[in-house]
Amino acid sequence: MGSARLALVRPDALDPRPRRDAAAPSAPQRVRIVDGALRCIARQGIAKTTLDDVAQEAGCSRATVYRVFPGGKENVLAAVFDTELARFYSALAVRLGDADNLEDVLVEAVATGAGTIASHPALTYLLAHEPGLVLPHLTFAHMDQLLADVGGFMAPFLGRFLDHDEAVRVAQFTARIALSYLSCPAEGTDITDHDDVRRLVRRFVLPGITSAAQDTGPVVHRRPTPAVRAGTNRKGEAS
Repeated sequence: MGSARLALVRPDALDPRPRRDAAAPSAPQRVRIVDGALRCIARQGIAKTTLDDVAQEAGCSRATVYRVFPGGKENVLAAVFDTELARFYSALAVRLGDADNLEDVLVEAVATGAGTIASHPALTYLLAHEPGLVLPHLTFAHMDQLLADVGGFMAPFLGRFLDHDEAVRVAQFTARIALSYLSCPAEGTDITDHDDVRRLVRRFVLPGITSAAQDTGPVVHRRPTPAVRAGTNRKGEAS
């Protein structure tokens, strides 16, 4: 994306219908401009998107775009990343917070994250038509930063079941697996399908996690509660 960074978006952010001032009088201009830019990118990519396009899509004037984003297009693109990544992490945090065992946290993180990426219209367009703007952000030093970010985000959720260092390690290892399957899909494994991801997590992730609470079946760690010494999985089997 040039100097802009890769964004993940919610589906409604890419509604193809322009949002006009009269239709959304209470919408903050910044958000409307960001959403307008996302729709433009999904339709024609970054290189062909101009500030006039963004302004028209957002239902405002070019002068308004410059007033909200004095740096012009580069600042708009940076705001697209910051805003949409925050939306993504916020939505994912809700899903992870509802998971009550280690396996479910990992499955939800992979399936929901991968599903968002795979169904992302703007990213799909960029990968098909402007891959050079995306792929560098998934390699080498950028990959290190991406994994660090994932570890930092996931650690509090995994930290309910693992110590901090182990939580970061597991988060980064799981992210590597997910990215590998996303970049090179394997026949018979849909990384966006919860059942397929659960099998993947049980086969490759959970066996490598050091924990005092393990048995001969799939490793499922639940939040400790006063009333329950050992958790159960969703089928009622003891963990």
